[in-house]
Amino acid sequence: MSAAAASGAEVAAAPAKGKKKLIIIIAAVLLLAGLGGGGALFMMKKKAAEAAAAAEAEGEDGSPAAHKKAAHKEAGAPPAFLPLEPFVVNLADKETDRYAQIGITLEIDDPKTAEQLKAYMPAIRNGVLMVLAHKTSAELLERKGKEALAAEIMRETVRPLGIELEEPEAEAADEDEDKPKKKRKKKAPVDNPVKHVHFSNFIIQ
Repeated sequence: MSAAAASGAEVAAAPAKGKKKLIIIIAAVLLLAGLGGGGALFMMKKKAAEAAAAAEAEGEDGSPAAHKKAAHKEAGAPPAFLPLEPFVVNLADKETDRYAQIGITLEIDDPKTAEQLKAYMPAIRNGVLMVLAHKTSAELLERKGKEALAAEIMRETVRPLGIELEEPEAEAADEDEDKPKKKRKKKAPVDNPVKHVHFSNFIIQ
């Protein structure tokens, strides 16, 4: 082969090698860019999952997320009403025999809790009868007496569920006017499923 032919072959091979190097460099750059984008996407998804898990944990702990959820439930779902069989009981009047015939309906925040209360109905009725038996006709004829009775009935209805409500009247009864008032520790608020006690019938004879 002559020197001129060899020189021409080298010139032809040089551009081919240059093109291959350029293609390899471009491929490497694209590969790195793809890996970087994938890593960034993975990190974004991981952070989003962590944020969602944190929000769920806060909701379980009773944070603002849980309060919002509870508020939405209260606003969207109507309460359940659980009517009790009418009560007929002798009152605690000493001068004469008086009795009361009272119909009671419980307003409950959740239908499932209403069904649960039905299982404890014998204990609930016993507690309510015990409360009514210690009342006098004079107490029950007044509005304040009826409101106090409703509060006592509410305490008796949730007691079988293991919920103990504080008695506000006990503090006033225990304190003597001559003695200095002692500060009582406030208990943490209790989640009471029974929201109201309604009287559907109230007859005293």
